Amino acid sequence: MTKSELIARLAERYPQLIAKDADYAVNTILDAMAQALADGHRIEMRGFGSFALNRRPPRVGRNPKSGEKVMVPEKCVPHFKPGKELRERVDLSLAADNEAGHKPVPSSSNSNGL
Repeated sequence: MTKSELIARLAERYPQLIAKDADYAVNTILDAMAQALADGHRIEMRGFGSFALNRRPPRVGRNPKSGEKVMVPEKCVPHFKPGKELRERVDLSLAADNEAGHKPVPSSSNSNGL
């Protein structure tokens, strides 16, 4: 689901909201979440999951073009951990799809596993 699909679904579910208000609500929530992570805080939504920062230590990498060694600095990256309720809901949905003969949804990950 994309951000615009989320806004459209929110406006559809709550007819008293015009699309502009739904857009404002979604943007406000996402901005608050991004700011909390930028400030180093953890975000927890019961039944859904949590967002936290994972620290990646500095390391020596290689320039793929020249093969030259390059220092890659330390960085913090956002990490999502699904909650128990979300994991169970997804598992039930996948089990129902398998029983109905549906093909599994392909992952959107890169071929290198990232």
